[in-house]
Parts: sequence; structure tokens; C-alpha cells
Amino acid sequence: MKAANFRYERPASLEDALRILDSEGPAAKLIAGGQSLGPMLNLRVVQPPVLIDISALPELQSAGVEGDEIVLGACVTHADLEDGRAGGEVGGALAKIAGGIAYRAVRNRGTIGGSLCHADPAADWVATLPAFGAYAVIRGLRSERRLPVETFVTGALTNALSADEILVAVRVPRRAGSLFGYAKACRKVGEFSKASAAILVDPDAMTGRVTLGALDGAPTVLDAGSLLNRESAGGPLRLDPEAATAALIAAGVTDPVRRHIHAAILARAAREIA
Repeated sequence: MKAANFRYERPASLEDALRILDSEGPAAKLIAGGQSLGPMLNLRVVQPPVLIDISALPELQSAGVEGDEIVLGACVTHADLEDGRAGGEVGGALAKIAGGIAYRAVRNRGTIGGSLCHADPAADWVATLPAFGAYAVIRGLRSERRLPVETFVTGALTNALSADEILVAVRVPRRAGSLFGYAKACRKVGEFSKASAAILVDPDAMTGRVTLGALDGAPTVLDAGSLLNRESAGGPLRLDPEAATAALIAAGVTDPVRRHIHAAILARAAREIA
């Protein structure tokens, strides 16, 4: 099956894209990498009358460090990050996350902004960016606002964008001195995860964030200090099994088998901290 007829727009600037989006309203769809929207168009799950291609907008392709933050344009690809375009202390962690997304062909086209906007609960960026305390930069024709990623993703396949807004960037705090661990369960390499967990922690203060991904809705963010401990001073961080079980139940993971999988992945993420 092929996509239904649509009008194709390729604006030359972000302002042009916002003007088109403002005039077309909810009927228009944005496309960047197209790794999710492309199949949906071909299957006619969505049939927008207007498709606005933002993949070549220079304003959405920059990546670099600004003060205490890494700033990533929404059209920065997973491959860009895998290849080291993100600087700063957490740049290596972002590269590792990106390198584990699907396959290189997908990473060459898929974008960080597209992943967040599609808001699949099992997606890697949806599961990991809240652990960093990252937030989304959203532009409309007449306004700009910022939301924490865990607030931007409002549920499974839903986000906080209004019909006339574009996600233009993701800003990630550099978190000097923090340690990161991430783990996910997939039936085979390249598939979306069945369970995932990301941990960012200051090992001295025992403060930080834990994100549970691949749940039924938006990612769940927890306090790292309530889940991790040390058996001895200076020893490795360990997950508290009872605290983890209680956190998963509170997050709505009531099925015992599913909860066991998520708890195992959370423990693996703790072991991956480095």
C-alpha cells in the first residue's frame, strides 16, 4: 500500500515552517527522518493533506555545548550522536545510547526530536533523557516554551505539542561528575525494548534520577537515592530490591512476570553505572 495523496512543502527556514503550520492547522504533519511516519503514511494509518518536511532546516541540525548544557537540534540524527557530535561530560553516554538504537540505516535518518514527538514508550530517548533532566524547547510562530522531557511526553504516542508548534531542540544538562547506566530488554538486537531503565547519579551525594521506560504511558522518573545504596564506603552502587519492587508497583507494573523483567533491567542498569 502507498500513501494517500498529500501536498508536500519543504520550507527554507524555521520561520517559514511555522507559518505554514500556523496556516494549515492540525491537518498538517511534520516529517524529519520519517522512520515512524513513513510506514504510517504507507499503511494509511495517517492521511494528512499537507506534509511539511523540516529535515533540512539548518536551525534544527546544530549540536554543541552552551554553558552547562548540551544543545541538540531536533533534527540531529541518532547517527550524529553515535559519531560524537554531542560534547560535554555526558556526550559519551549519549553516543552509547544512540549506538544502541535499531540499525545504522535507521540511525542515519531517525532524529532525536522525531523520537520524542512520536513518543513510543519503548523508544530509547524517551526512556533516557528524563534521567539527565533534559528538557524540550518548543517554538510557535509567536512564542517559545520549555518543558521537561517527562512532561513533554504525555503518554503512549502522545506529546504536549500544540497544532501550531514545533519541537526545535533538546537541552541536556552536562551533569559534571555524575555516573550513568542504561539497560534494556529486547527479543533481538534492533527491536524496541520490552523494559528499560536509565540511571544518572552523583556517586558522592547519592542523588540523581532513575527513569523507567517501556511502560504503558509516559516514562516514570524516580529518585536515585531511594533505590541505590552501597554495602561499604567507596564500594559499588547496588539496587535495593525491595525499593525497586515498590517503585514498579507504584508505576503500575502489577503483573508479576512483567515486574520481574523490569526489576532485572533496573538492576542491570545499576551494574552498568560508569
